Amino acid sequence: MSDVAGLKKDLNRRMEGALEVLHKEFTGLRTGRASVSLLDPVMVEAYGTMTPLNQVGSVSVPESRMLSVQVWDKTMVKSVEKAIRNAGLGLNPAADGTLVRVPIPALNEERRADLTKVAGKYSEQARISVRNVRRDGMDQLKKWEKDSVISEDVLRSEEKEIQKLTDKIISDIDEALAHKEQEIMQV
Repeated sequence: MSDVAGLKKDLNRRMEGALEVLHKEFTGLRTGRASVSLLDPVMVEAYGTMTPLNQVGSVSVPESRMLSVQVWDKTMVKSVEKAIRNAGLGLNPAADGTLVRVPIPALNEERRADLTKVAGKYSEQARISVRNVRRDGMDQLKKWEKDSVISEDVLRSEEKEIQKLTDKIISDIDEALAHKEQEIMQV
C-alpha cells in the first residue's frame, strides 16, 4: 500500500505544481504598471532552441509604462523583438541597438479584454496539466490492479481519491482565474 500513498503524494505534488505555474504566469499579466515579470513567459529562439528571455538579456523597468531588455548578443536582438511581439501579450517592442524598448499600452477596455483572454488561456493550460496528471495516476492504478498489486476495491477507492484531488485543484484554478479577471477588469 505504500506504493499507493507514494503515488498520491506524487500526484498531489504535480497538481500543486501546475497551480503554482499558473500563479507565476498570472503575475506576468500586468494590471497597473510595468513589471519585469510581465516578460517571464516570453521564450526566444536562441541558437536553435527555445530559451527564456531572461537568459539572453536583462530586463528592467526604466519608467512606469516602459520595459527595456538589454540583449547580451547583438545577433539576438531581432529574435528577442519577434518573441516579445508573438508572445500574445499585446506588446509592440522597438529595437535601438542592443536595447529593446517595450512600451506598455494603457489599459483600455479592449486591452483588459485581451488580458482576460490570456488569463483564460493560462488557466486552461493548467487544467489540462492537472487532468494529464490525473490520467497518469489512474493508468498507474489500473496497471497495479492488472498486475495484482492492488485489489479492485482499492483501485475504485483510490480512483475516487484522485478524482477528489483533481476536482479540488481545478476548483482552485477556477478561483484564481476569477480573482485575476476581477483584478484585470478593475478600473
